[in-house]
Amino acid sequence: MSGCPFGGGEHDAGAAGSAAQAPSAAAAHAPAPASAAVAAATPTQEAPASRLSRRGLLSLAGAGGAGALAGLAAGLLSHDTLAAVAAPAQAQAGTGDVVPFHGATQAGITTAAQDRLHMAAFDVITEDRSALIQLLKDWTAAAEAMTRGREAGTTGAVDGPYDAPPEDTGEALGLSAGKLTVTFGFGAGLFEKDGKARFGLAGRRPEALINLPHFPGDDLQPNRSGGDIIVQACADDPQVAVHAIRNLARIGFGTVRVRWSQLGFGRTSSTSRQQTPRNLFGFKDGTNNLKAEDTSLLQEHVWAGAGSRPEEAWMQGGSYLVARRIRMHIEIWDRTSLREQEQLIGRTKSEGAPLSGGKEFTAPDFAIQGKDGEPLMGMDSHVRLAHADQNNGVRMLRRGYNYTDGSDGLGHLDAGLFFIAFVKDPRTHYVPMQLAMSKQDTLALEYLKHTGSALAAVPPGIQPGGFVGEGLFT
Repeated sequence: MSGCPFGGGEHDAGAAGSAAQAPSAAAAHAPAPASAAVAAATPTQEAPASRLSRRGLLSLAGAGGAGALAGLAAGLLSHDTLAAVAAPAQAQAGTGDVVPFHGATQAGITTAAQDRLHMAAFDVITEDRSALIQLLKDWTAAAEAMTRGREAGTTGAVDGPYDAPPEDTGEALGLSAGKLTVTFGFGAGLFEKDGKARFGLAGRRPEALINLPHFPGDDLQPNRSGGDIIVQACADDPQVAVHAIRNLARIGFGTVRVRWSQLGFGRTSSTSRQQTPRNLFGFKDGTNNLKAEDTSLLQEHVWAGAGSRPEEAWMQGGSYLVARRIRMHIEIWDRTSLREQEQLIGRTKSEGAPLSGGKEFTAPDFAIQGKDGEPLMGMDSHVRLAHADQNNGVRMLRRGYNYTDGSDGLGHLDAGLFFIAFVKDPRTHYVPMQLAMSKQDTLALEYLKHTGSALAAVPPGIQPGGFVGEGLFT
């Protein structure tokens, strides 16, 4: 279903052939030109040394016996030897499954889309600015550790006091980093509540961080919408992604509470040179999505500028995250003919080619007519309405996932698409397109229902020694 089904479309007709190979994990969130100044202005600090745990000490003794312990006591063992023992076993397997946490932009945006998602929204339940800042520092440290395949906290899951709760929940012990990325964003509620500024952030809310309008056909549920802080954890292992959100929630107890969360599987877009996946309607999804290799297009459509006011400069090099929970009427779709399915989408189900002809990555031709004189790609087809040519050239970077949350108690699957997109400015890069589609797209009108919605300002990347959102508070 091409660039952006159910709310953001065929917005990059030329992206598919823009690069010869995928970027490395380190290059997946390389600095964009506009964010270079942010990175340069942020002080750096050497990463803390690995701790030598009781388990590591015992393993050292097992490896070298009393002589090794004597060497440890005398300070004769090499730094490399100590580091190898101190590092968790899963981190010693190599760095191929580790996505760098630090950078000019946050990981989890242009990073090659992983297979699993756990996203959560938190409400901040304190009005203490210092407590919020400390939480963000603690979350930053925990996220950085977990993305390297390490445990959260200084004593982890089993090395702390026996009669105290562990600092890590432990379900990821023995698992690799799984290409985990943890991406943070701030909702409008962090800046003001009941018309009053919060945490000394008066005037710091970006103008682009709007309250999304109620689109026609929306059936939004309060317990699936909004949130002061949005956290996206993506990984190739579902347990790794769940572990990340669970530990952040544990660390935040008393300062934040979970407002909603969503599990996702089977990515519905590709953000690099990946095979095009399929959504739960069975159609290829994300054919013409923006790619990490399209640096100039990312600068134009994804990375935020400094804003129109000095108070917004902290967002330069960041982006805006749009999240929409879109339930599919699976049972109705499954009783729809293949002909009608393809006409609604505007692409073939097998190849993913536009109905105007060609193959998957062939640009659609909206002018071609059929024997009846009508366009081969219907005026209400999803591809036509979502295409960049129909939306003032606007494009976005999507990172959506399929979801299945059981049944609704009436024998219907509660399943669909958890739509995620990163845009430069939601006022121009999302709202107009969604308004048009919600009124004209037959697919959206008859087969989809939006039940959750959130928008967050995603700050630029984090430097060693810094914390997420540091520019906002300093």
